[in-house]
Amino acid sequence: MITIKELAKELSVSISTVSKALNDNPEISEDTVKRVKELARLRNYKPNKTAVNLKNSSTKTIGVIIPDILNPFFAKVLLGIESQANSKGYNIITCVSQETEAKEKENLQLLADGTVDGFILAVAEETQINKTTQHFTDIINDGFPIVMFDRVSDAIDCDKVIIDDFDASYQATKLLIDEGRTHIVLLNYINELSVGQLRIQGYLKALEDSAKVLEPHLITIDKSESLDDSIKAMFSNDPKIDGIVAIDNTSGIASLNIAKSLDIKVPVKLSIIGFSSDELLPFSYPKLSTVSQNATEIGKVSVDLLVARLRDTSLEKRIETVAFDISERDTTK
Repeated sequence: MITIKELAKELSVSISTVSKALNDNPEISEDTVKRVKELARLRNYKPNKTAVNLKNSSTKTIGVIIPDILNPFFAKVLLGIESQANSKGYNIITCVSQETEAKEKENLQLLADGTVDGFILAVAEETQINKTTQHFTDIINDGFPIVMFDRVSDAIDCDKVIIDDFDASYQATKLLIDEGRTHIVLLNYINELSVGQLRIQGYLKALEDSAKVLEPHLITIDKSESLDDSIKAMFSNDPKIDGIVAIDNTSGIASLNIAKSLDIKVPVKLSIIGFSSDELLPFSYPKLSTVSQNATEIGKVSVDLLVARLRDTSLEKRIETVAFDISERDTTK
């Protein structure tokens, strides 16, 4: 027996569009309703009564799509989402896009069959590189609200939860400038992501605002390259480096470990500050100074926004900014 997902694929429309057409929803054009019903009869489609019942009322379930379950930041956001969802009487179903556009689309279609009421997600890296947004628009048009967090798309009109990545990087860079560092490198392992671009801009602005004349030094490492080898080459090619702003979750600790292996004294000769999860800090010595993104709070605020949207669809779209913290530990003076 053919499924509603297979009907949707054959017609090149969303699962939700097929469901609405079969139920004569006025949101769907007469032509689309006719096409859907004709194919359903031809393929002897029988509706799943459980899914129909779910869609006719709230499922009290939120679909969560994260790019990488092994990334400590996303794991902590997920913890915040689950905690807050449970407190509001909601369950969550979590999918992983594996940083690919195809998997992200598949996850959205899989859950948009009456299983969930709405979505909380961070955009996959491949989707941001390709600047693809139509699959988000389709889901929203099918009546499923989306809350994006951290990695967001300016092209999509939906609720969003972020930290001020520009200011976070600005303040981290300014901290090193105030220490007297004059050859500060921004180490970039997330060049294609929206958050990466904002952090680069914050770094450049901090250098520009400095009373000293400071040249920018941007080191971009491709994901296909070895992080450790690239950092070793950075130190070899530029022995004047006395400050590093590492704008992703891992390159700060990698820089610290390699600096130690090269007998570069931290923080005497070199200061390092990273955007890193507290879970990684036990593995660094000395303890890394970091920008904390307050990931758990991001998850909680995302749930609050989605539940508010589900209760009142007429609310204006909002961008909530969660406060960041800079923790000065042993790798800055």
